[in-house]
Amino acid sequence: MVLDSSQELYRLAQVLDWSALEQEFGTLYCADNGRPGVPIRLMAGLHLLKHTYGVSDEQVVAQWVLNPYWQFFCGEEYFQHQLPIHPSQMTRWRKRIGEAGMERLLQITIEAGKRTKTITERSFEKVIVDTTVQPKAVQHPTDARLYRKIHAAMLRIAEAEGLELRQSYRKLMEQAYRKHGGHSKAKQFKRATKVLKSLKTMAGRVMRDVERKLSPEAFEVHKGTMILAELALEQKRKTKHKVYSLHASETECIGKGKAHRPYEFGVKVSLAVTHKEGFVVGIQSCPGNPFDGHTLDGQLDQVARMVGRHPKLTFVDRGYKGHGVEPEKSRVLISGTRKLPYRLKRDLRRRAAIEPEIGHMKSEGLLGRNFLKGMLGDAANALLCGAGHNLRKILARLRALLYLLSGDTRRALEALLAALEPLSLPQPVLMAS
Repeated sequence: MVLDSSQELYRLAQVLDWSALEQEFGTLYCADNGRPGVPIRLMAGLHLLKHTYGVSDEQVVAQWVLNPYWQFFCGEEYFQHQLPIHPSQMTRWRKRIGEAGMERLLQITIEAGKRTKTITERSFEKVIVDTTVQPKAVQHPTDARLYRKIHAAMLRIAEAEGLELRQSYRKLMEQAYRKHGGHSKAKQFKRATKVLKSLKTMAGRVMRDVERKLSPEAFEVHKGTMILAELALEQKRKTKHKVYSLHASETECIGKGKAHRPYEFGVKVSLAVTHKEGFVVGIQSCPGNPFDGHTLDGQLDQVARMVGRHPKLTFVDRGYKGHGVEPEKSRVLISGTRKLPYRLKRDLRRRAAIEPEIGHMKSEGLLGRNFLKGMLGDAANALLCGAGHNLRKILARLRALLYLLSGDTRRALEALLAALEPLSLPQPVLMAS
């Protein structure tokens, strides 16, 4: 089949600097040892497609086989009928390139934005910075649910190691968990508290029984789960750095002051977008739930790495008071500042434009729920969400230029786009093999 050269994804594939990625990531592979690696453009393209269209690792691999434009985007010359990789290879590739590699993927989307005139060099002079929460893929944590999961984890360890427990409490645990939910629903909180204590007691007894009977070698294998279970059972109401999930221990409780959602469980993310276009020029995870003002200096440094210089003006909300950024690095304007010239007042009113950009990244991208594991997964998902957001903006511009017009005007714009510094990349015709 012959592809339409005016299709936006076809055009986007020609302006991304694939050769630079292959040179940088090629050093991570060994040329004369083991099985040859999967093409770097294929892996990078799959990750960009995943976060552009907001799909999972499994879905992007499955849809790649059905979509010829996705295959061309990833560098294929002939139509392929087989899955390109196993979805688990996506995880291993993210670990291979690390956080620095994810930043490089974000950077090439910024360079593509300049080539397509979606943004210009002047766009980097003014940025808007804000923070949001990247929720983790965990159930809403409650004490009863946590005790139940600790109990289930201990039973799995006992079964794996062949341990004979004094009492498993399997049926009693399920009955007590349902009873606790019923009392809580009926607002009988004294009864619910009494049942909660029995849940904690049963989980603790099984944990201590397993701990006594584990051999030193087996304890080393399950040490992480055992330590987290003990911390979860010992924590009190005012304990800092609580354990909210056994499978995602890095999850934090973050309060953003929202009436409909007072607390969110995940990691804080700081992001910077251009003042006019809303193009992401910096995004990073901030573990430890730091004060917003303490994240600003590092965020501006990341912007400088991405675009080559610090912005002249940075617009933030009132949560950034006391940020401590030197005026020589960037002039920071906080919402509500008075006695400003009209031009700066007008620019400051646009600070809230970052909020819908965050909303699009959560609804259309994957920032609304992070399924990647660990702190590296938090950082990788945030950076790739920024890259996907930029690609959606570039595709929208190319689509508007090529499909909202017709006739002579469209042909003139096609000629104009052909002159927008296209990279010297091959332009094969994707044909069925």
